[in-house]
Amino acid sequence: MVTLDDILAASERIRDMVRVTPVKAAPGLSRLAGGPVWLKCEHRQETGAFKLRGASNAAARLGEVAGVTTASTGNHGRALAHAARQLGLPAVICVSRLVPQNKLDAIRALDAEARVIGASQDEAFDEARRLQREEGFALIPPFDHPDVIAGQGTLGLEILDQIPDAAAIAVPLSGGGLLAGVALAAKARRPAIRIIGISMERGAAMAASLKAGHPVAVPEQQTLADSLGGGIGLKNRLTFGLCRDLMDDLILLTEDEIAAGIRHLSVEEDEMVEGAAAVGAAAILAGRLRAVDGPLVLILSGQNIDPARHAAIVRGAACPTS
Repeated sequence: MVTLDDILAASERIRDMVRVTPVKAAPGLSRLAGGPVWLKCEHRQETGAFKLRGASNAAARLGEVAGVTTASTGNHGRALAHAARQLGLPAVICVSRLVPQNKLDAIRALDAEARVIGASQDEAFDEARRLQREEGFALIPPFDHPDVIAGQGTLGLEILDQIPDAAAIAVPLSGGGLLAGVALAAKARRPAIRIIGISMERGAAMAASLKAGHPVAVPEQQTLADSLGGGIGLKNRLTFGLCRDLMDDLILLTEDEIAAGIRHLSVEEDEMVEGAAAVGAAAILAGRLRAVDGPLVLILSGQNIDPARHAAIVRGAACPTS
């Protein structure tokens, strides 16, 4: 299990490896939400996404290994490649064919190998496990790992340092590492705070698993929120139970709603974010998320979207996945 002490220790461990990211008020979203809305600009992290926190904490706790590996939809792989380079370790990042080219290029720019395997994150994981088993690599999964969860939990501590009276935090939900860590940290400090998970309708594995009452496999589909794709693992040890126990609400969005969130954040807030990071704004625009009893914090989790695709969405082009 992961505790507040683990998260506090992670905060000290990665202090010099990650940035403290800013928060900013969002007046337009506040009007729509009926109360104050703040944007936690985690997309301004050095690798462009929150994943650097968990990857750095897990990598910093390794002993002597041949290298590090993982399977990723892109952002965790880039974060682990960055952490590995800081620590002088080789890195092989296994990805599926669904991972966008700009994310592959970003991994390779950090002197890591991006190894494309199969049509799903589960297939990519098979190769990462082979590297662990046969070549002595340390496998650091993107979410279901105590050190990764503790690292992501540092974001929850940071949010409450910046917005001490936060009443709710809207968290992009995929495998659950971010939500689990943020919820553990935030509820330890402020037990009444609400944690709202937000994902896409297309291939939301955690949502399907929670509905079934146990981890289930869900076919991956093309989505604007590609960072939220992938399974949670049928043998999930931590994040399924933590999300089940700590999440207060769950919202699923259409592709057009996610596109509207991307567009709004660009036009009204001057923030270029990927689809996964736009889901909080998208839920407010869709009338499905409000600020109740105090400030609502939206985590802008990443900015690693192909610029041409972003420009097309902002222009109002037809949703690419519709």
